[in-house]
Amino acid sequence: MPIRINLLAEAQIAEDLRRRDPVKRAIFAGVFLVVLALVWSSSLQLGVMISKSDLSQVQSQIDAHTEQWQSVLVNQRKVFETQAKLVSLQQLTEARFLEGNFMNALQQLNLDGVELVRARVEQSYMKVDGVANRTNGSHVVLGHPAVKTEKIAILIDARDISANPGDEVNKFKEAVASQPYFKMALNKTNGVQLVSLSPPQNSADGKPYVLFTLECDLPEQNR
Repeated sequence: MPIRINLLAEAQIAEDLRRRDPVKRAIFAGVFLVVLALVWSSSLQLGVMISKSDLSQVQSQIDAHTEQWQSVLVNQRKVFETQAKLVSLQQLTEARFLEGNFMNALQQLNLDGVELVRARVEQSYMKVDGVANRTNGSHVVLGHPAVKTEKIAILIDARDISANPGDEVNKFKEAVASQPYFKMALNKTNGVQLVSLSPPQNSADGKPYVLFTLECDLPEQNR
């Protein structure tokens, strides 16, 4: 039986030991893990970038809808304000003082010995600010909205030129109070008041007269 001698056995053993070196295997394993970690990190970074892009799109849509909503709110508020103004104008139209009716009623006041000198209308407005509801302990104190109160006063200046100046003043006052228009429009209590009465004086032609002023108050109106 022939004997075989492997002259390269030592070299082959050395090469096999080199290949089986645990340090190199560990290095190869580490490199593989590093590459795997880089791939995983890159995938995460890509996912983050995609998520940011999606978030940016969603945020843009939200901003667009928010702007539209704000525009809707602004327009809605304008509509409410316009409607409130229209209601106020309608109320003012229905309850406004018509000077034409007043002048027509004034022309119907005929009393011998009394001359009309001047008539004027004074309108004033007083605003009371609104008060919000508030809580006082366990009780709720109700507030009230803002209110504008309109006051209208008609001032009639006249001259009593009767034979005995001053005698016709009260008669004229009663005539004003009983005239249908004034009787309906003025306050039921003290609607006509004498606010001034001058002493007797003489005109340019020497005739005596007295000047007096009547104030006619209309009921106050809340606007």
